[in-house]
Amino acid sequence: MKKRLALLFPTLVVFSALLLAGCSNDDSTSDEASEGDATSSSSTSAVGDAAGEAESGAEAPVKVMVTNDDGIGSEGIDALVQALVARDDVEIVVVAPAENQSGSGGKTTDAVLEANDALTASGYEATAVVGFPADAVLYGIEELEVEPDLVISGINDGQNIGPLVNISGTVGAARQAAQLGVPSLATSQGFGDPPDFETSVEAVMTWLDENLDAVRDGTLGVATVSSLNAPTCPQGEVQGVVEVPVAPDTGADLNAVDCAGTADPVDDVTAFSNGWVSLSALEPSGSITS
Repeated sequence: MKKRLALLFPTLVVFSALLLAGCSNDDSTSDEASEGDATSSSSTSAVGDAAGEAESGAEAPVKVMVTNDDGIGSEGIDALVQALVARDDVEIVVVAPAENQSGSGGKTTDAVLEANDALTASGYEATAVVGFPADAVLYGIEELEVEPDLVISGINDGQNIGPLVNISGTVGAARQAAQLGVPSLATSQGFGDPPDFETSVEAVMTWLDENLDAVRDGTLGVATVSSLNAPTCPQGEVQGVVEVPVAPDTGADLNAVDCAGTADPVDDVTAFSNGWVSLSALEPSGSITS
């Protein structure tokens, strides 16, 4: 019996060694597999994240500089700023005149400009420039070194249609931006008590939706400046948005508004006075396109 055990012992030792080696190899393979799974999982996660970003179409927000001619504390610019802040596809910088500069057209100050930190009516941080609307655009781009993709001027309290276009500081600021190579939009709300800024805000947001890709890829251009004018309806509702040229000075009543009007909106004056939001293309130089 002792002899038989003695013969079996070496065999048991060899068998145990082989068994241990097999276990060791299995563990190693298991570890390698685990590492491979982890690497595969990590790679899959990274690819998934990238695919998710691609699917969501995430792009850098468009930088918009906001200005006006009614002054930094006015209701119109504040309504516009609040609407823009609520969007996740734009980021804004507000640079506007410190005081009301209505009717200043494209005037600029032939002196060193002064500016101060300020707040809009609802408390959004801004820069108030002691000067004209065009000065505010110049200061923002040249002194603050803002690099906007778009400048929006407004929302002005009062329409800028027909013969009012060339004396409008709202338009003057937008034209100054175009002259500096930045696409721009001037926007104005017709007089009312109170003015219906909600209508012009909606018109601006729609315009921005339709032109955002062109702003982003640089194809909107500066050959013309866009100008929106929304009426404040005494009764009824705005009839829609129509693209029309600027009217010549015909002596028409620029304050008359009938939102149920049926006249053909052949220019910005007839469009506005018959309850339409007019969208017109202006030359950046100061003259009016036909």
